[in-house]
Amino acid sequence: MTLPSIVTRSLTKSYGALTALDSFDLSVEQGTIFGLLGPNGAGKTTLIRILTTLMNQSSGSVTIEGLDTLSSGRAIRCMIGVVSQENSLDRYLTARENLELHARLHGMEKRQYKGRIDDLLELMGLAGRQTDFPDTFSGGMQRRLVIARALVHQPRVLFLDEPTTGLDPQSRRAVWEYVRSLAGSMTIFLTTHYLEEAEQLCDRIAIMDHGRLIASGSTQELKDRLSGATVYEIEFAEGEGERYAVLLGAMSCSRNISRLGNKVTVTLEHWECVSEIVTALHGAAIRRISLKERTLEDVFISLTGEKVRE
Repeated sequence: MTLPSIVTRSLTKSYGALTALDSFDLSVEQGTIFGLLGPNGAGKTTLIRILTTLMNQSSGSVTIEGLDTLSSGRAIRCMIGVVSQENSLDRYLTARENLELHARLHGMEKRQYKGRIDDLLELMGLAGRQTDFPDTFSGGMQRRLVIARALVHQPRVLFLDEPTTGLDPQSRRAVWEYVRSLAGSMTIFLTTHYLEEAEQLCDRIAIMDHGRLIASGSTQELKDRLSGATVYEIEFAEGEGERYAVLLGAMSCSRNISRLGNKVTVTLEHWECVSEIVTALHGAAIRRISLKERTLEDVFISLTGEKVRE
């Protein structure tokens, strides 16, 4: 039986009166791509810092590949790769020198890392710029270099903390194509605000809020939590969208109303509500009604609410 790659038990972290993590339990299987989602302030960054041994918990336990983070921090740091939100590249070293320094810090000899670095630079599309300094790179190129650096020592677990924030679509796609190619060869723990990325990439997903785990499972399992509700998109004639969005929002069986121009999206608690909606919209100039497939964003909003967090 394969041991889980990451396990937390009753993990708690407090900052005075503030509890950032509250009895957080999690298990991540080896070789999977695992996604962690949550609104701002949910506790994601605190969790990542504890998992990567940059911070100690107040109570509870964490193991990475069977090793306890409190007693085996050094050994864990040798087996993990970390891509943080911050750009921590050395601006006074070339792209290749950044990778070489990382390899030497992990005790690798030149014969071990030379070919490895060649391969990573090629895979990340940076081979032609390896003698240039990071400050001359675009944001996407710098991000790819950070990921390459985290992979030099062939980690068993790779932590990606919002790795594509601020990247253009082409750079994001390049990063995710490479991440997808790593599936199975290592455990990948990902945090992201791009829900469509989590939906497409992750084998399993956890959603946290206020320091607690509130849902976990595959994308389909999470969507099935909303099986009692249906979502319709209704396109009205020009100028009618706002009026009917207000009307639908006032109905007892509808929720999560949104409008884009003359298109109104409404969630109905039960399919029986359709007849009530049809009655309310009698005489409206409707161009199209379509049933929308549930998305991970629908699940996320349903569990964490629509209010914007600071």
